[in-house]
Amino acid sequence: MDGLTAAATGSAPTMNAMDTSVLTSQALRPVKRLVAAYLALSVATLVAVVLLRDDSSIVDDAVWTRTVLVVTSAVFTYAFAAHAARGSRRAYLRLRLVTAVMLVAVVVIVALPGLFPVWLRVEQSVCGLLLLGVVIIANGRGVRAHFPVR
Repeated sequence: MDGLTAAATGSAPTMNAMDTSVLTSQALRPVKRLVAAYLALSVATLVAVVLLRDDSSIVDDAVWTRTVLVVTSAVFTYAFAAHAARGSRRAYLRLRLVTAVMLVAVVVIVALPGLFPVWLRVEQSVCGLLLLGVVIIANGRGVRAHFPVR
């Protein structure tokens, strides 16, 4: 119901599904940007690993495994953020779960000495900061309000 109809009938205007979808998309815009940066950094790191694959002091099996897993999780995380921005409650819950798990994994990787080369630990620290932003925003009251518990 538009404002004129509401005024004529004396009832309050209501938000339609389109308005709700736009508001949900706006609320998740910062999350999508952070996840896009996480995905871009992860892909760039994988490209660097491919280019440096012949230097075993820089790239070993653990680096390969970690970078492929991170890119894979970043792709899924972006898909979850995009679907959540369109109002999918399931995608929103998956986004919250995956980002929290990945953040914990990043903290462990950065904290454990000698597990990965310093350059990868620095890259993972940046990924961790991006994920921390996602976790804070996605779990905040402003975004959660768009996905009420049923």
